[in-house]
Amino acid sequence: MHKLNVLIFGPSSFIATLDELKPFLKFNPFTDNLNKEYEVIIIHHEALKDKNSKNFIEKSSAIKIYASRKKDSSCSYDAHLELPTSLKEINAIVENIAAKFKFSKNSSIKIKNYLLNKNEKKLYKQSNFVILTEKEIQLLELFLKEKKAISKDNILSVVWNYSADADTHTVETHIYRLRKKINDKFHDEKFILNNKEGYYLWKKETRLQKIYLQLSIEKESLNQKKVKGVLKERKIN
Repeated sequence: MHKLNVLIFGPSSFIATLDELKPFLKFNPFTDNLNKEYEVIIIHHEALKDKNSKNFIEKSSAIKIYASRKKDSSCSYDAHLELPTSLKEINAIVENIAAKFKFSKNSSIKIKNYLLNKNEKKLYKQSNFVILTEKEIQLLELFLKEKKAISKDNILSVVWNYSADADTHTVETHIYRLRKKINDKFHDEKFILNNKEGYYLWKKETRLQKIYLQLSIEKESLNQKKVKGVLKERKIN
């Protein structure tokens, strides 16, 4: 079983106690190797008196557990460990907070410059968000998984499992509502696009794609001019 790497900040007495308990801890405690990657940091309240420790803690992206006799509402950490504590309590809080954040991380999916939180059923763009239905989440997951346009029939098969009360009109309605929801909130008309093959998530055009598109437009324009020229020269009998 994988043991979490936990960095400990605190006075020598606090660190010495944890060191004695090391064989019984359900995590790997470290006190001096700041170059290692840590999933959790336990911060004894006295550690914040040291400026260098405080700066390191604030910059770290690890899960932070604040250990003190009283909960400090001014401290914006992920969990509080009340002192004095026990071996059972310290093992439990590390395992619980790590499991909670792992679940939260697994439930979040990045889509372009958005963040889909499946647990909250919300699509975020910075601090703004829209609330999604379960079907809308399934649609976004399908679009994200597939790298090309998906037909209505394929969407119906995957998302609705060819339910008797669903047809291609059901797909169109759900996608229309999802598009409208995103456009109303984020003013993003290109989030979901469609062509003759089906629906897909918009991706930023590469330089080559832009050149190809421009050449296609110029070619079409040239063809139209040729047609007009032929029509002008054609004699009417």
